[in-house]
Amino acid sequence: MKILVTGATGFVGREVLRQLPAAGHQARILVRDAKGAADQLPQPHSVAEFHRGDVTELRSLERAVAGCDAVIHLVGIIREFGRVTFDRLHVEATRNMVASAQAQGVRRFIHMSALGTRPGAASRYHQTKWAAEEVVRGSGLDYTIFRPSLIYGREDHFVNQFERLSRWLPFLPVMGSGSNLMQPVAVETVARCFVQALDRPETVAQTYDLCGPERLTFVQILDAILQACGRRRFKVRIPLAVARLQAAVLEIVLGSLLHRPAPLNRDQLLMLQEDNVGDAGVVERVFGWRQPGFTAGVRHYLKPGAGIDHRLAPP
Repeated sequence: MKILVTGATGFVGREVLRQLPAAGHQARILVRDAKGAADQLPQPHSVAEFHRGDVTELRSLERAVAGCDAVIHLVGIIREFGRVTFDRLHVEATRNMVASAQAQGVRRFIHMSALGTRPGAASRYHQTKWAAEEVVRGSGLDYTIFRPSLIYGREDHFVNQFERLSRWLPFLPVMGSGSNLMQPVAVETVARCFVQALDRPETVAQTYDLCGPERLTFVQILDAILQACGRRRFKVRIPLAVARLQAAVLEIVLGSLLHRPAPLNRDQLLMLQEDNVGDAGVVERVFGWRQPGFTAGVRHYLKPGAGIDHRLAPP
């Protein structure tokens, strides 16, 4: 099959591109700049075609979709800045991709959402992810929606950010109580499910949680990262009121004035105070294989003296 992949240069997209050829598929990726995209891909030769386009510009998409057998739609953001908003990159982009698939007769549509997405969610991130899901569900396409938890891996931002902080600081910050639960999932697991769903008709019209087998508090996740690095650090809890003030300042200074994403925003703080858990049995029950847990998996990335270059291949 020829698969159009959006968000292909992102963290999950790069892993999807690694796995598509092994499954016998060809990848066409939607990019703004083909040269720049090729420089960001670990295996640019595995991409059959680069097609210039923008998910927020409907007219640029129909030719990108034409001739494809399916769409894997991965575009999303975790931070807003300037014109890069949740509404544009989650809702409008999804509406445009769905309309383009419909216009070109492409039936199969696999969509990236997020665990915790639901009607009435507190965060704008989850609100707009829900709105995007509703677009997909109402499209009449043969869709599959995946809702991953926190995704970790060799090139992630979360684990690597705290690994870097622990090199230079005697402590790691914890926003609020740090008791909220998460189920981190390996990027290889997420990509493998996206790719395998292409050939599984039983996944059509289904929405799946993608989460790891371990339910860990935020503090336990930090402990696992430190243990994998062979380090010990204090955890300093930052009251939510202080964290919100800090986030508001960063949003104004970086987002509004410098047009850069703030490393911490108030929407993220809302999500950090919620449990982010789901059905860990989906991978084994639907796809028939076991996935690694975070505690064991992260050791493959953060072994002492090895840096973050080790990758974990799911069994």
